[in-house]
Amino acid sequence: MGMGYNRRAFNMLSVTEARERILSHFKTTATESIPLIACANRVLAADIASAHELPLFDNSGMDGFAIRAEDTSASHITLKVVGDIPAGSTPNLTLKPGEAARIMTGAQLPEGANAVIPVEDTDFHNRKAGTSAPETVSFEKKIKAGENVRPRGMDIQAGEVVIKKGQTLKPQDLGLLAMLGIANVQVYKKPRVALLSSGDELLAVDAPLESGKIRDSNSYTLAASIESAGGDVLRLGVAKDTRESVEGLFKKAINENVDFILSSAGVSVGAFDYVKEVIEANGEMDFWRVNMRPGKPLAFGKYFDKPFIGLPGNPVSAFVGFEVFVRPVLERLSGKLESSRRRIKVRSAEEIESDGRESYLRAKLHEENGIQIARLTGHQGSGNLLSLVQADALLIIPAGVKCVPAGQEVEALLL
Repeated sequence: MGMGYNRRAFNMLSVTEARERILSHFKTTATESIPLIACANRVLAADIASAHELPLFDNSGMDGFAIRAEDTSASHITLKVVGDIPAGSTPNLTLKPGEAARIMTGAQLPEGANAVIPVEDTDFHNRKAGTSAPETVSFEKKIKAGENVRPRGMDIQAGEVVIKKGQTLKPQDLGLLAMLGIANVQVYKKPRVALLSSGDELLAVDAPLESGKIRDSNSYTLAASIESAGGDVLRLGVAKDTRESVEGLFKKAINENVDFILSSAGVSVGAFDYVKEVIEANGEMDFWRVNMRPGKPLAFGKYFDKPFIGLPGNPVSAFVGFEVFVRPVLERLSGKLESSRRRIKVRSAEEIESDGRESYLRAKLHEENGIQIARLTGHQGSGNLLSLVQADALLIIPAGVKCVPAGQEVEALLL
């Protein structure tokens, strides 16, 4: 890992290099089998193949009458109604020439039937519950074989893979798994993250404001970010600027068996010493300057065998650092195949000055003639959380670029 305060650690790392270094220390969590009802937003750990075809039988796509299409060649047809088939029943009749059966949507077609005529195309319009089927039904319409019929196996073939490993399960996925009779699902365990803030200047959200103090906002932003990425949070609270306080929180993280420890603040070299001391006494620590804005200081280490990621304390820097470095870690741990954060090309509405570092600038998008146009949301100071609240994307200005002219295409990370 090349840890410790060597001179190389103070060379600027590219964002990609820093992210790859961090990711190299993580692999996917173990898997577990959980009930289908608990599977929303969990990541599938094995491909799901259907044990049978869907639908399981030819069924009606309409409320109407099951008929033989070959009986509809005349201009006016009257058929004898010989059965009544509600959904969920198994018809025990075979249609002969000149016969029909009343049928409900989703009900199984009887033997001999190959089409359904909707009730509204017949002379029998009574749909009230409890109305018995007529003795005959008449209509003036030629019907083709297969019309208004959902054939067996039309949706899914037996053995077909319907949801792939690594997919995050959506509501409609759960519905399909229920249809297939899959009551327990193999998923990856949720990553667990110990989260702490550090600094004597931080106040609890409900504490009265004091001169020189600020409220701890990062623990709220980061806890919600971890949960949005599919992780569980162990909230350790705020570490005071003492060795005992920092050490107490780190020990708790180890006892609770988390996948990694995440902190914000306390990663600038001066104030950093307690976290650094505690980690180096029982592990190793590296402090990187990453060629990015906001959020140049980034700490990475191991406390015993637990990885530690230290994000900057400025609220916007902490948020951007999470998106760039921590979300990918959580996605790797949870087995996700694709990132939940999409990147798209947008056009800048204005000229943008940059300082040559890879920059993540807060922007609001709107569409003009099918093109997404981006406009910055206020000043880009790393304490200006309101500008992040107003943004729906981060514009990524590549390293080495000092100026983006108005109208130029840039990459945007959608929030």
